[in-house]
Amino acid sequence: MDIDDITTFVRALVVIIVVARLLGLLCRRLGQPEVIGEIAGGILLGPSLFHGAITRELFPAGIRPTLATVSAVGVCVFMFFVGLHLADGRLRGQGRTALALSVGSMVVPFVLGTVFAFGIADDRSGRTAVLFCLYVGTAMSITAFPVLARILTDRDLIDTPIGSLALATAAIGDVLAWAMLAVLVALSRGDGPPGRVLFVIPFVAVLVGLVRPLLSRLATRGTAVRERGRGIRMAVGAGVLIGLAGALWLSSAATDWMGLHQIFGAFLLGAIMPAAGGSALRTRVLPWIERIVRIVLLPAFFVVAGLAVDLSGMDVGAFGLLALILLVAIAGKMGGAFGAAKLLRVSTRHSAALALLVNTRGLTELIVLAVGLQIGLLDQRLYSLMVLMALVTTSMAGLLLPFVYPSSMARQDRERRVGAVPAPLVGKESTP
Repeated sequence: MDIDDITTFVRALVVIIVVARLLGLLCRRLGQPEVIGEIAGGILLGPSLFHGAITRELFPAGIRPTLATVSAVGVCVFMFFVGLHLADGRLRGQGRTALALSVGSMVVPFVLGTVFAFGIADDRSGRTAVLFCLYVGTAMSITAFPVLARILTDRDLIDTPIGSLALATAAIGDVLAWAMLAVLVALSRGDGPPGRVLFVIPFVAVLVGLVRPLLSRLATRGTAVRERGRGIRMAVGAGVLIGLAGALWLSSAATDWMGLHQIFGAFLLGAIMPAAGGSALRTRVLPWIERIVRIVLLPAFFVVAGLAVDLSGMDVGAFGLLALILLVAIAGKMGGAFGAAKLLRVSTRHSAALALLVNTRGLTELIVLAVGLQIGLLDQRLYSLMVLMALVTTSMAGLLLPFVYPSSMARQDRERRVGAVPAPLVGKESTP
């Protein structure tokens, strides 16, 4: 990059951050997750408006590789945090119930999505058609764990029975979804020896058996050293950050070499981070890094994702296909979750609330779609329509949750809660 490209890149990054921030705050004022405004900002800066004039002016070809690199870094760090939060004790005391709900909320949309994809496979055939159908089924099954956690926090539902069960269900579902996506990515890539993917098994074993205990000892020792003085605390903190960045790069590079995507290495590293001894790192260092990622790096990903969304040529056929995608995604996800909850004797009103919450897709869906576009399982038209599906399903929770699960019911559940398992949800029908 020359000096002109650097100037253009800085200008583009400032515009991206401002647009994402403004639209995110607007959505927050409207009772919606900020990510909806941020994704919408990426689409608006893409080629959908004014025949791509905004895109050509703000994002010329010279800066797009750098923008893509910043986007990739942001997604990898974000996936590290996803893994970190999934390993944060969400399943304690309710894993069996959450597992049953996760299976229902994953299997039904996966089957419906796979059958739906078979009907729109067009000229795909053989192995490509099979991978395409399985990929669409996986994409339909996604729940955005981080976005769901933010919705529950904003509505003061994070500590209610419905909130804890929804988070646990989403956590298990995310693990299953990433595992399925990893298999599909490995099968679709043909640029390396297929045997490399088998290295993921010893890689995970090394992370759990060697890296996790080592990180736990280092975190415990670092906590003791930091108590000696401010200067030492700063030096140790800098060393921890450098070490963490290096581990993140190595883990992402390793899974990429295995024929998977870099995001899986980042996710695995976050998932094996020890809770014991790392409390200072989690409470003091990582939160502001997460804020930087959300404010600076992830908006770049939204724009890179938005550059591939072109809605300017949508016709009646495209709107019809969008309607079918929404029908399959919503009916599959909500129907599966609702049916599984009713089989577990969860009340009708609580079952509907759970179904609505796990239907949230958000940023996680966008990452899955970007991977599908990158490895050639999605074309631009279907990618654009599924991005719109992610926006609609994410906004549904904010719009409909107050009607399905009013604040009076949440208050009653919070007062009646006993233990870690949301017992008040089971059995007797609840009334608002």
